[in-house]
Amino acid sequence: MKNTICAVLFAIVSAAASAALPAPRDIPFKGEIRLSVDATDQVHKILRVRQTIPVQRAGKMVLMYPQWETDSHSATQELTGLAGLIVKAGGRRVEWLRDGGDPYAFHIDVPQGARELELEFQFLSPTAGNVLMSRDMLTLPWQKVALYPAGWFIRNIAVRAELKLPAGFQYATSLETAAVQDQLVSFKPTTFDDLVDAPVHAGRYVKRFDLAPGAARPVRLNMIGDNEAALAIPPAMLDKYRAMAVALPRLFRSEHYRHYDFLLTVSDILPSGGGREHQESSENNFALDFFTRPDAHLPMADLIVHEYAHSWNGRFRQPADLWSPTMNQPVRGSLLWVYEGQTEFWGRMLAAQLGLRSRQQTLDALAVDAANAVARTGRQWKSLADTTNDPLYMPGRRMQWRDWQRREDYYGEGVLLWLDVDMLLRERTGGNKSLADFAGAFFGAGASGRNALATSTYTFADVCKTLNAIAPYDWAGYFDTRLRAHDDGHLLDGLARAGYRLVYTDEATGYFVQNEDFNVGGMDLSTSLGVTIGKKGVVKTVAWEGPAFRAGVGIGARLTTVGEQPYTDEALKQAIKSAATTKQPISLGFDADGRSQTVLIPYYDSLRYPRLERLPGKPDRLERLLAPSPPAL
Repeated sequence: MKNTICAVLFAIVSAAASAALPAPRDIPFKGEIRLSVDATDQVHKILRVRQTIPVQRAGKMVLMYPQWETDSHSATQELTGLAGLIVKAGGRRVEWLRDGGDPYAFHIDVPQGARELELEFQFLSPTAGNVLMSRDMLTLPWQKVALYPAGWFIRNIAVRAELKLPAGFQYATSLETAAVQDQLVSFKPTTFDDLVDAPVHAGRYVKRFDLAPGAARPVRLNMIGDNEAALAIPPAMLDKYRAMAVALPRLFRSEHYRHYDFLLTVSDILPSGGGREHQESSENNFALDFFTRPDAHLPMADLIVHEYAHSWNGRFRQPADLWSPTMNQPVRGSLLWVYEGQTEFWGRMLAAQLGLRSRQQTLDALAVDAANAVARTGRQWKSLADTTNDPLYMPGRRMQWRDWQRREDYYGEGVLLWLDVDMLLRERTGGNKSLADFAGAFFGAGASGRNALATSTYTFADVCKTLNAIAPYDWAGYFDTRLRAHDDGHLLDGLARAGYRLVYTDEATGYFVQNEDFNVGGMDLSTSLGVTIGKKGVVKTVAWEGPAFRAGVGIGARLTTVGEQPYTDEALKQAIKSAATTKQPISLGFDADGRSQTVLIPYYDSLRYPRLERLPGKPDRLERLLAPSPPAL
């Protein structure tokens, strides 16, 4: 008898492991999913979920937990937070079996006569790292609290969602509200596709501002903070955000959304320093003192512009190989240098035009972009085109050798690439055309009046075709040369066409210092000695084949001496300056791998901090591009 039971169990498990998951089809889904989330357990940071899913027919059915998150371009949704899954039909429990090949898939045998499945489970929110909940704040990405039936495009699956908030919380989202009763918010029916593109932010301390008063398509700034003081946005900054709400629709020549909501957290508890794009909203996470000390956060000044631009470049128009009918179909990112690279370019330029950064600060930011790109020695083996595969295997994984391994360089290097395209368009049309003409024609022209949430896909050929209509050229060959290059021969062409060159001096710019603090949390000597150094003299990174690398300094070494002195950051800087004059190697002592040692580093080129310098006799083509708002595009 025991052998018979084991054989049956083995057969069931084997069947689940080998069963093909239903392929998504673009067909109607009958009925609507009802989703109820209780977010009131702030102590344990647990989201409690109830979900009902209409049964289409009895028999075999597969429920999917989302894995591929749209804004990360990769399979970044972790499954470990899903717990306590119970499935019932007609009040009676129905057993589920996890797929042996895809753990995000749950096989269910739906009993005859069942009209709907009743699901109950919890999402266990992280208490460290990517925190979603605090005592005073909540961010809710719907994909973490919902399953959906396999076999349909998720744009065809209707959903009616509701959310129970902690007492005293207000909320913001691009979802449209149906009703509010006490702490329970009910949203109007939408599709599963649109639901996961419309997160909810909520909190105890909330401020809202209309950025486009009187506009047919409202644009709202929703700020949620750790405390009331964090939300004290300076009136001048608010005016710049209102100018942004005018400038981007003007640039892209459309307002494809019904309304747009900035979801802005100002917090040192929830993660700060990043953003997520959606079509009718964006998530922007700022440090607690962002508005009380705006001049201390220059590297983040263009984040809100970047995420807003993604509503057009990335969400309304999306690369064909990044689009998927579900959240469990693998995607590719071969055009991320368009999706992210050009968006990053517009973030840089519009931040200057809107006064979020000064013209000089923008030039200094471009110098850092250029210096970082030049330092990517990994270009010798890994092209810019290949970095578009990075989201498929690098997300969340520690990377020790940033310059050699490369990661997602289509952001910063994309700025330089699209700067060159802009300058080349101006050059070839006598200054009459620019990248703004491409942005309007490609990402938005004719969009007004269309279905606000319809995504239109594009290919590499479409990009080249639109550019050719603006200025005939071998654009396919142009991009192929630069995307597949293993040298930096064309890397700084855009700066040169603009009338600038990259130089290094021994004095850091204000932007470099802030970027150094934001990205390193210590001292950045990557373009001189070839190291970045964190707290207590610990070496965080070593430049591949740089001076420190060749001398035998490794990642994780703790610096102890500089010459005859105890180690300090300032002592090392002075030693580098002195070596440039005396031509004597730098003596550096450190502890590593359980022993102490001293090395001599023959580096004599002083400190090197990036700046842009005007090219003599060349017109300044950045002057017009960086001119204050209204944009002189």
